[in-house]
Amino acid sequence: MLSYVVAMLTLAAIYATMALGLNVMWGMAGMVNFGVAGFFAIGAYAAALGETRLGLPIAGGMLAGAALTAAVAGLACLGLRRLRDDYFAIVTLGIAEVVRTVADNEIWLTHGSDGVSNIPQPLRGLFAAHYDLFYLALCVVLTAASYAVAEAARAAPFGRVLRALRDDPQVAAVAGKNVVWFQVRAFALGGAMIGLAGAMYGQFTQYITPDIFVPLLTIYIFLAVTLGGKGSNTGTLLGTVIVVLVLESTRFAAGILPGIGAVQIAAGRGMLIGVCFLAILQLRPGGMLAEPVLRVRRAAPPQASRSGGGDQASAASDT
Repeated sequence: MLSYVVAMLTLAAIYATMALGLNVMWGMAGMVNFGVAGFFAIGAYAAALGETRLGLPIAGGMLAGAALTAAVAGLACLGLRRLRDDYFAIVTLGIAEVVRTVADNEIWLTHGSDGVSNIPQPLRGLFAAHYDLFYLALCVVLTAASYAVAEAARAAPFGRVLRALRDDPQVAAVAGKNVVWFQVRAFALGGAMIGLAGAMYGQFTQYITPDIFVPLLTIYIFLAVTLGGKGSNTGTLLGTVIVVLVLESTRFAAGILPGIGAVQIAAGRGMLIGVCFLAILQLRPGGMLAEPVLRVRRAAPPQASRSGGGDQASAASDT
């Protein structure tokens, strides 16, 4: 039972890193990315192939996965700069399906449906006895680092510009902000986090296949961000924990409720997540932890000197 709980927490940390990346793209910059699963796959395959074929060290493979995903995300955002709202979201979904199709058919590169196996894990020999706990701690550290980066970006002028773009890009452009440049940077930053999550997932399972990176995974991550609070990094973490808890806890329904099979469990799991999602939206439309409002301190107006104030007062009395 302990091993299962540790594995569930590890998966929650990986999903949280991915959700933080989506929150930067969507929650902060307002760009709907339905291609989360595709960017997740790019990071996973880049790290796995770099380590197994090119002989990169494990840390180098993780950095390669994050860097390649950031580059692809930035180029994709740059290429789709003329699309807005629904059209942008639909094309990102198409990009994810293209990535999954390439991974499924380019056997020479990805081994096709057989997947990539024997992905090395960091410090496996050193922590062999309790490696699951070590890898959980490593994933928590990487998630905390991603959270710190996302929070720093949110509190910085960069984050304030992104929220301005989210609310009204035309007003931000009139204010002199380069809309495309800020959107590309936001998409690349979010893509780096999603790619890092893909590398973490590949090392966790030591096996990846195209069947993992389906659109349903993107839906789960969107649910996590929405439940926690769009634009709130802390809420994103909370929403991810709730989604993973609901997904994993329903696996035990077959042993508790009589007459429940695997098909009914899968359907009930989707229904339960949908009910939770609707309940949260009705009770708290902004999410469980809504985006905090940054208060900008305004400089106090210069005060007149005492002599000048006295002169003004005497002049007022003379009139």
